[in-house]
Amino acid sequence: MSDLKTSRKFHPIIAREGWLFIAISFICALLAQFWTRLAWAWPFWLVTLFMIQFFRDPKRAPPPKQNVALCVADGRVVAIRTCHDPYAQCEALLISVFMNLLNAHSQRAPVDGTVIKAEYFRGAFLNAALDKASSANERNALVIEMNNGERVTVVQIAGLIARRISCSVQPGDALARGQRYGFIRFGSRVDVYLPPQSRPGVAIGDKVQATSTILAELPSS
Repeated sequence: MSDLKTSRKFHPIIAREGWLFIAISFICALLAQFWTRLAWAWPFWLVTLFMIQFFRDPKRAPPPKQNVALCVADGRVVAIRTCHDPYAQCEALLISVFMNLLNAHSQRAPVDGTVIKAEYFRGAFLNAALDKASSANERNALVIEMNNGERVTVVQIAGLIARRISCSVQPGDALARGQRYGFIRFGSRVDVYLPPQSRPGVAIGDKVQATSTILAELPSS
């Protein structure tokens, strides 16, 4: 059974992508505690605590308001502008969210719809807060078609430290808004391309939360 289907029945507090990292750091901390006591073990315990907070994956309910796009990731808004969506090949409103090491790093669907396109691009690992990271960095893009035919593109972008992008959906899969679909390890960025008539619900510099924050109001169909 795919992650997409099981996520509706079971939502782990810690993202599956982090289980191995947490287990390794915990075992190392225990061994250091056993051989050196706390004098040398405390850095290993700090690493374990960092891994737990980084890979946390809180369950959130989407707001009741309809005809809106929800935030895809936790972080800070670093860009809002009208531009060309290179994945859906149309004009769009771009809103970008930068995630630092203290943010939860799972990604959630912004709208209800069907994945009609998925593309993975190899690239550089520039600071994800920079605008040029959108086109230069390693990234994974999904184009989602809503019931009214409008398209929304979400792009997971690797950062300076990030080296692994995980995506659990593919073309043909249905997504519900707020549904978890991916994860990026260790600092990154998410670009969201919305219909150009959308009205932003956030401003540059705002701190946002995946699913909980309304990213933009979509145009009426």
